[in-house]
Amino acid sequence: MAEQLGAKRDIGLDLLKWLAIISMIADHLRFIWPAEHWLFVVGRLAFPWFCLAIAANVARSVAGQAFTAANARYLQGLVIFALLSEWPYRWLNGPSPTLNIMPTLALGLLVAWGLHHRTRAAGLMALATALTAGLASDRLMYGLAGVLLPGAFVLALRYRSLAWLLPAGLAVAANMTNLWLRDHPLQAISLMALSAAWLSAPVGLALLRLQVQRQVWRVGRWGYWFYPLHLLLIKLITIIDYT
Repeated sequence: MAEQLGAKRDIGLDLLKWLAIISMIADHLRFIWPAEHWLFVVGRLAFPWFCLAIAANVARSVAGQAFTAANARYLQGLVIFALLSEWPYRWLNGPSPTLNIMPTLALGLLVAWGLHHRTRAAGLMALATALTAGLASDRLMYGLAGVLLPGAFVLALRYRSLAWLLPAGLAVAANMTNLWLRDHPLQAISLMALSAAWLSAPVGLALLRLQVQRQVWRVGRWGYWFYPLHLLLIKLITIIDYT
């Protein structure tokens, strides 16, 4: 989620990250207000937009140089916070059969590197990652489709035109790993949620291309800490509400 060191600041990317954070918070507020089903629809934007933010960071790096110190720090941040976030995630959402979102994003980063750098080593790493994700799909939030989504956005950023259709389709497929959506695909709330997932790709790509004139508070490495801490805060609020 954080920008790579040395990359020029992109205000459109900061805006995208803020909207992803806001939609993620909206989704998780359902633990406090479970009757507010519209929050689930808004929340379908969060994961694709985080994947697009990763893709945008990857696309701005020098092609062919996958194994750099900056990239190692980027992956290290995701892996560390995947570990740190698991307990807060499990405390808030104990029945979930999947891990928290960070492992999916970390694996997605590896696939995105392979598609951007297009070296043999990076390609083999991306292929091995995709195969691993396929085998572990049931344990990964958003499954194999979620792991492939950052890479699909890398292609959409490169080729433009109708290339957004690939990440749009994968965003829908990733959301279909949700058991409730899979069992009730034709209910109104499901159709709205899947429509939001589909629209996340073209809307997110359009946001990145906006010529934003106003200053936007930068989403830096504090964004990693925000994920587990906001899970803890929401859990504490639910405890207070029930006492």
